Amino acid sequence: MQVSEFHDSRTCIALRPDPTRRAGPAAARYTASRKQQTTNREPAAAARFTVVRSLSMSASTFTLSAEIRDYLLRTTVRECDTLAALRTETARLPQARMQISPEQGQLLTLLVSLCGATRAIEIGTFTGYSAICIARGLAPGGSLLACDRSAEWTDIARRYWQRAGLDDRITLRLAPALETLATLTDGPQRSTFDFAFIDADKQNYTAYYEQTLSLLRPGGLLAVDNALWSGRILEPERSDEETLAIRELNQQVGSDPRVTCSLVPIGDGLLLVRKNAD
Repeated sequence: MQVSEFHDSRTCIALRPDPTRRAGPAAARYTASRKQQTTNREPAAAARFTVVRSLSMSASTFTLSAEIRDYLLRTTVRECDTLAALRTETARLPQARMQISPEQGQLLTLLVSLCGATRAIEIGTFTGYSAICIARGLAPGGSLLACDRSAEWTDIARRYWQRAGLDDRITLRLAPALETLATLTDGPQRSTFDFAFIDADKQNYTAYYEQTLSLLRPGGLLAVDNALWSGRILEPERSDEETLAIRELNQQVGSDPRVTCSLVPIGDGLLLVRKNAD
């Protein structure tokens, strides 16, 4: 399915392009430029990275029009062959929409690298796409603790971690994440992690936030997925546990003096939280 034809049943809000904005000579120059770039594209670049043009069931940035997202994917997203293959396999699962989008994964890699992170933790691993993105950004000798409770999904993850040559950087903990976090926060690992990513059951988001924040060092960065919840956070009639939990977390983080935050409208909304100095 081409990106220009992509439809996500979760979408409640979408920015639609103004059909008048590409009229006139500027549009003609843009079209001619794109044709020239396509004609002159280097074959070697295609060998290194997969140009992301099609998405089956995997998530996307729901606030973008199909045309803008297609441009974003074609020009800036560098998805390696391993990630592309993992995304394709995950798309066959009934729960495929739980996977992060390629542009979001690339942002995670960049954020981890900018942090100079050597210790990272992930709450909710699914089939391992985000874990690969995080592990790729770690400094030499870095490690990622991946927390999940599904052996079925993480068996897929393990295969692709090995294929990506990152299995020595990733440790999988199969257990309820709250139990794993409680073990870590009660020990000497408090304030020792550089980066954390939360993408798990939404009902426990507030608990995950508090425990993960205690594990981060001052200046450490936390990223929380699904903070926009496909726009459902804006629907007053929505009172399910997941939506209420996400609303509560967004409000809590926004007024938390312990952190500096920014909600980035990429993927399904990525809430970025930096732990302030004590």
